[in-house]
Amino acid sequence: MRVANGLVLGDSAKEEMEETKNNDDNVKKNELNHKQGVDDEEPRNLVLNAASNLEEATLDGEAETNQRVEESDSSEDEVAPRNTVGDVPLKWYKDEEHIGYDITGKKIKKQARKDMLDSFLAGVDNSKNWRKIYDEYNDEEVELTKQETGLIRRLLKGKTPHEEVDPYAPYVDWFVWDDAKHPLSNAPEPKRRFIPSKWENKKVVELVRAIRRGDIKLDKPKEESRLYLLWGDDSSSAEKAPGINYIPAPKPKLAGHEESYNPSVEYIPTKEEIDSYKQMYEEDRPKFIPRRFESLRNVPAYENAIKESFDRCLDLYLCPRTRKKRVNIDPESLKPKLPSRKDLKPYPSKCYFEYKGHKDAVRSISVEPSGQWLASGSNDGTVRIWEVETGRCIRIWEVGEGVQCVAWNPMTGLTILAVAVGSDVLLLNTGIGDDEEQDKIKKLLHVEATSVANHSDHNASLVDWLQHDKYEGIRMRFLKTVTSVEWHRKGDYFSTVMPGGDSRGILIHLLSKKLTQKFSFKQHGIPVATKFHPSRSYIFIATKKAVRVYDLLKQKLMRKLEPSLREVSSIAVHPSGDNVIVGSREGKLCWFDMDLSPQPYRKLECHPKDITNVAFHQSYPLFASCSEDSTSYVFHGMVYSDLNQNPLIVPLEILRGHAATNGRGVLDCAFHPRQPWLFTAGSDSVIKLYCH
Repeated sequence: MRVANGLVLGDSAKEEMEETKNNDDNVKKNELNHKQGVDDEEPRNLVLNAASNLEEATLDGEAETNQRVEESDSSEDEVAPRNTVGDVPLKWYKDEEHIGYDITGKKIKKQARKDMLDSFLAGVDNSKNWRKIYDEYNDEEVELTKQETGLIRRLLKGKTPHEEVDPYAPYVDWFVWDDAKHPLSNAPEPKRRFIPSKWENKKVVELVRAIRRGDIKLDKPKEESRLYLLWGDDSSSAEKAPGINYIPAPKPKLAGHEESYNPSVEYIPTKEEIDSYKQMYEEDRPKFIPRRFESLRNVPAYENAIKESFDRCLDLYLCPRTRKKRVNIDPESLKPKLPSRKDLKPYPSKCYFEYKGHKDAVRSISVEPSGQWLASGSNDGTVRIWEVETGRCIRIWEVGEGVQCVAWNPMTGLTILAVAVGSDVLLLNTGIGDDEEQDKIKKLLHVEATSVANHSDHNASLVDWLQHDKYEGIRMRFLKTVTSVEWHRKGDYFSTVMPGGDSRGILIHLLSKKLTQKFSFKQHGIPVATKFHPSRSYIFIATKKAVRVYDLLKQKLMRKLEPSLREVSSIAVHPSGDNVIVGSREGKLCWFDMDLSPQPYRKLECHPKDITNVAFHQSYPLFASCSEDSTSYVFHGMVYSDLNQNPLIVPLEILRGHAATNGRGVLDCAFHPRQPWLFTAGSDSVIKLYCH
């Protein structure tokens, strides 16, 4: 048997001799062709290709040759010793005189190899030399047989290795089709293929519910890498951080010549320069003062080493690592474009008139609906009626206590003045008007004894309606101090506020029938003020923390406004009824658009001290606020009929003129009903009129 490269490649020598005799004619033809140069190159190429591909392509041949090795006799092993080194690389024996060991453990000596010239001459002399290949494993030459060369030719041509195998054998149809009248299955289509599956429907419903609950998230956020290269080149860091606008870690400042232990003379500061450093700001002082030392071992420890190391760690730790895109915006462009104040005239801007006569602080003022008369109440216990244009005081009432509030009846022709004094409310006849109007007023302010007796049980727990003994009018006696009186637009109803009255803190009175009723809703907090809606049956109840809007006809809460202020001090309603301003004890003013949100549309921080009162003008787009800082602010407040357009608020003027007394400034303000004039009442006992 012959072995080449660890594989069995031929038969026994006896079979080769018989093969040679039988094919003598073919050999002569091959010799002739070799001399003529016809088939010289093709067999050589076949042999070279066979040596590299035979091991991988012929699995069947390998199994057959392995079987031949097992059946071979030992006589040939004695003639040709076999290498037993196993599957080891032969380069290990490159520098040795042997290539391995035989079965008995003897070294197999290397044979002398022919050089290229001898091989060429041998191929010219011997026509079968092209069949010989070199077995490197056993260090010998092996000659291929005719069957093996034919096997190699078939493999190179892409055919089956064995000639008797037919890869394209005809197909044998084993199925009998003689009696087949129907296909293999003639069953009808099942019903489940035509109706939706209920199990799939249930599964889809479960998935939809899971998506709504948030258990299944369709768009998973990308996990951003939190690893950054702190020390390295900027370019390498940017390449390793794709997808983000990367910022490299801040690099420390390199040491300069002045930080050398032996710097040049020009880097060493003089004593005068060192003393001048103490006069500089801390951020302008040099961080390091150079010094000279004879040698490096004389340099002491650096006192700021730990601090600078800590600052460096903070730089590395606190650096955001992302670059923020900054947009250069002109600060002036961010300001809202407000109209010019000249285009918003007329509005009150200067003091035109002063009303003097009170001896103490003026707590409250009110303008008569026609705009001709002005009423004022003071802490000196008097109520005065002034003529607006001349400043003449035409009437004085001595009430004996400090006046909390004065309010004119809003109906033209009913010149009735409501005055809150302590725990009483006085409804006074001012005496203004013709005889017909006076007769009507006297009838309204007359309290009959029978009427009082009929309603004595009903009013006993609320308020007593009494005829005033000294002045022509009505005296209403309450249980506690009344701080505010507010008339309804029709002039027959009015409300009073008692902050300490608990459930009876807000009462509504009917003047024509001399009746009083409690407010039917629960009061959430201490009441501060009340306002009636200008056109609807609404009432605004302002407590110290919120403002609630109730419908008196439907008896239900319509809206709750949340100013988010420390304490509400005053409230005013726009003539349209859809906008409200609220003043607070912390100097903030809130504008509410009821059609927009229960939160403030605008919150203005205008006064440094408490706001005492706020007011809207009845016809001009103006509103004002007064404060204990002795100033009054006038604003332009335009409300548009288009619901898509927000109200326009523009600050116009700051009115100064009142002197602070006992830490208090302006206590009340009111607009003229027809002119753009503003009245202010101060703690200095003066009433001022501001005109345009």
